[in-house]
Formats: sequence, C-alpha cells, structure tokens
Amino acid sequence: MLRDQPCPLLPDQRGSTLPRIWLFTDKRNDAFLEQGIKQLPRGSGIVFRHYYLPEPSRRARFETVRKLARRRGHIILLAGSPALARRWDADGVHGRALRRSGSGRLLHSAPVHDAREIRQANRVGADICFLSPVFATRSHAGQRPLNPLQARRLAGLCHGAVIYLGGMNARRYRARKNHLTHGWAAIDALS
Repeated sequence: MLRDQPCPLLPDQRGSTLPRIWLFTDKRNDAFLEQGIKQLPRGSGIVFRHYYLPEPSRRARFETVRKLARRRGHIILLAGSPALARRWDADGVHGRALRRSGSGRLLHSAPVHDAREIRQANRVGADICFLSPVFATRSHAGQRPLNPLQARRLAGLCHGAVIYLGGMNARRYRARKNHLTHGWAAIDALS
C-alpha cells in the first residue's frame, strides 16, 4: 500500500518534529566533523557510524559528538544495537533488522535501497527509512542511482519517514523532494 504523507513527528514525543536534515558520520568526514555539526541548522539529526574505530575509541568519539550535538539541539542515532544506543545515551538506533520491541522508545532508522529492504524496515517498525542512492555517491561506488520514478515508487512503500540519501545536497533535494519525502541526509555535503 502506498502512503501519501510523510511521518513528521518523533514517536512517543508529542509535539517534537523529526529533523529534515541529517549528517552521517564516516571516516571521510571525521577530520571536519565538529565543524560540520556546528554548521547544521538547529534541530538537525546525526547518524553516528564510525565502524572503523575499535570500541573504546568509538565510544570516546561518540561522546564528543553527542555532547556537541546536544548543545546544538540535534538528535543523534547510533549505528549498532538498541542496548548499546541506550548505554551510550543516544536518541535512537540505526540499522537493519532491529525489532521495535528491542529498541523501546528509541527512534529507529534503517538504510533501504530496494523494495525487499523496505519490507524488512516496515516489518520491524522503522521510524525513518534512509532511501539511497538517490544520486551517484562514493558510498555506493559503481551502483546506479535511483531515477526519480524509482525513488518516488520506493518512497511510497515506506511506512516510516523517508529521508533521501546518496549524493544529496540542498539543491538536489529541492529538485527531487515530493509529498512522500521528509528530508535529506549526506556525508560530504554537510562536512
């Protein structure tokens, strides 16, 4: 079933709105991460990944980012398990196949690239679907980006709010946004 409206509210937080702009952390933007966070509009979102760091270093880096994010009014999701996100005091968890029952009141986002992954995200109750790649991107080198019709069709399958990702920037989002999309996310364009 296709839906016709984006999901603008955070779950279980009456009156709180979901950010429209999201920064994904990555090895590529680590050196400029603090500056990128400071330049985000207040109330933006951050998905903290940093998979390449060993856990103690990853935790220390997360703490630095989390504190800066809170000062700037941003929310921060941690790529990992719901238990880890709760332990590290994240606002939510990012990943596939995480059951809503395991994440509790944490915001849950999932990366989606096709109808199969969207069905999985819907099944587990993801609040946000990061749909990619909308444009060519280094993160998915060699993968053909979604054309406008494909992106719109896939966005219509998502039960959670749809955030476009992959080669995105503000100009490209304005050109591709529609009533099914809630916002956009980037690595390079926001760093």
